Amino acid sequence: MIIIFSLSGLLILLFIGCKLNLHIRFNMEIKELFAQSMQVSDEKITFTQLAGLPGPVQRYFKYVLKEGQPYISYFRMKHAGQFKTGLDKGWIDIKGEQYATTEMPGFIWKGSTAIFTARDMYIKNKGRLVVSLFSIYNVADGTGKEFDQGELLRWLGESVMYPTNLLPNNNLQWSAIDNRTAKLTFNYLGLSLFFIVSFNDAGEITQLETKRYMDKDHLETWIIKAGNYKTMNAILVPTAFDVSWRLKKGDFSYARFNVQTIEYGKPYQF
Repeated sequence: MIIIFSLSGLLILLFIGCKLNLHIRFNMEIKELFAQSMQVSDEKITFTQLAGLPGPVQRYFKYVLKEGQPYISYFRMKHAGQFKTGLDKGWIDIKGEQYATTEMPGFIWKGSTAIFTARDMYIKNKGRLVVSLFSIYNVADGTGKEFDQGELLRWLGESVMYPTNLLPNNNLQWSAIDNRTAKLTFNYLGLSLFFIVSFNDAGEITQLETKRYMDKDHLETWIIKAGNYKTMNAILVPTAFDVSWRLKKGDFSYARFNVQTIEYGKPYQF
C-alpha cells in the first residue's frame, strides 16, 4: 500500500507540474504575441472610407460599427462549446481562451477538454498546432507552410469578432459577387488567402467559406458559420460559431463554440 500511495503521489505531482509548465508556456506565448504588434487605436473609423465597397460589405460595417470608433488593436475572448477530435468521433465539451493582434497578424488559442489541451497559434508569421494529452505528453506538434496558411486563415476569418480588422487596407480587399455575397482577399508575405462571405438582410456576416489545408496533402473547403450577434464593447459581434469541412461525403462539423466574454485593448492574459 505504501508503494501504491507513493506512485500515486508521484503521478499527481507529475500532472500538477506539467499543468503548471503548460500554463507558464502559454503565458509566455501570449506575451510574445502582444509584443510583436503595435496598437492602432488612435485611428478612427469614418464611413466615408466605405465608399466603393460592395453593397453588403457597406451594410455590414454600418451595422456592426459606429462612426468615429477606434480601430481594434488587441482582442481577447473566452468560450465554451463542443469539439470533435475526428470526423467519425463524438462531441466532447471544450472551453477555451483566445488572444489576437491586428496591426501584425497574430493569435493564440488554448482549448481544454477532460482529455487534452490544444494550442493553436499564428505568432511571428508562423502557424503551429500543439496537442497535449492530459497536459503531459505532446501527441501533435504541427508546423510548416500548411499550418502557416491554415492559422492565418483562422485569424482572418475570426476577425468578425474584431471587425475593424476587416476594413480595406494595403493587404485586404473586398470585391462584389451579388447583393448577399462578397469576396474577401488577403495578401500577406506571399500568401494569397480568400473567403467567400455571405451576409443576411440585416447586414450580419453569417458564413465564411474558403480553401484550407486539412492536412499537408489535402486542400479542402472550410466553412465558418456565425450567428447570435450581440453588442460587446459597442460592437456587434457573433457569439455562436459552427466550423466544418465540406468533403465529397458531405459537410462535417467539428467545432461549435459559444462566446462568453470578449474584451478589447487588453494585451495580457485573463
